[in-house]
Amino acid sequence: MHAPNDIRHKKSAYPIGGRLSEFLRAVEREQQLPLAYNDLLRHEGLMAQRDSRGRETLWTTVMLRPAELEETHERLVQLYQMIVADGRKVDHLGVASIDFCAYGNSQPFRIKIFNQINDNHDYYYIKKTDASRVYGLELEHMLSPNRINYMVDAGTLVEEHIIGVPGDDFIADPWRYGGNLNPVRLSKEFVKFNERCFSRLLGDMRAYNFVVDVMQDFDQVQYRLRSIDFDQQSHEGRHRIYLPQFYKENLPYVQFARQHIDRESAVQYSNEERSLLRKRYRLSQDRLEELLSAMRCDVISTQSNVRRLAHELAELHHVPSLAACASMGELLEKHLKLRLGLD
Repeated sequence: MHAPNDIRHKKSAYPIGGRLSEFLRAVEREQQLPLAYNDLLRHEGLMAQRDSRGRETLWTTVMLRPAELEETHERLVQLYQMIVADGRKVDHLGVASIDFCAYGNSQPFRIKIFNQINDNHDYYYIKKTDASRVYGLELEHMLSPNRINYMVDAGTLVEEHIIGVPGDDFIADPWRYGGNLNPVRLSKEFVKFNERCFSRLLGDMRAYNFVVDVMQDFDQVQYRLRSIDFDQQSHEGRHRIYLPQFYKENLPYVQFARQHIDRESAVQYSNEERSLLRKRYRLSQDRLEELLSAMRCDVISTQSNVRRLAHELAELHHVPSLAACASMGELLEKHLKLRLGLD
């Protein structure tokens, strides 16, 4: 398999439009937050972080001004309580660290929260708001087996941490994680993940943009692949970009699956996932159609990308009318229904 090699430029961030803002308020995703993304940009400096081998990572440690340290930490704890406990007070929490990553579209701050009694810790992220990422998060919440917690306030997006082993680390040594490796179950999950991404047009799912959640199941293990990057929701113009199987970074997963399941099994697993997607669609139909209604009116890509993807999907589905779609939202709605047999 060859990578699409078509994500050549850093994607622009798109503002939250009026229709999307109305939707977010209705589902209580848009709230007034105690701290904004830009507040964290006013720091004292950054210090490079190194991994266990002494190599610099993409993350840097944020150093706050001493006069602002206590108040900023209090606000960060309040924000964590909003994302995990609906704003209810959780005792004995503190901020262990604030990290920043300049790489990528959202340029996230990673906040490490710890319990002062038992030193248990958790993370969450503060990012720049981007409408395409918000659509991606909400579609993940409704159409995947996972639930996503996030909040938006003007230019600030707050997301919970998604637990799992980075996909590239996992496939480099899958026997290291979760005890007994189950090759068929892992292969099946990659096929299902590939189907989920394509059906809802989530792009750029290279191995470092998803994690593997390993779950013990009696004497064996089960796997779930979870997206952690939603910036490329319905943005690019080539349909292969929405199929994880075509990225060179995912070639180890493709080769692994080919070793352990045959083509007939892969088709069966794709059909199973489409059946589950149909059920999720119907369970969230009112909310999903409200979201797609907002998305149809929104600009989250270039017109050249919309035209190219419209023509490719029209050819793929043998539905010439798809080529006339004028927005990514309209394309996603029609593609999703065709893919799931809902029309």
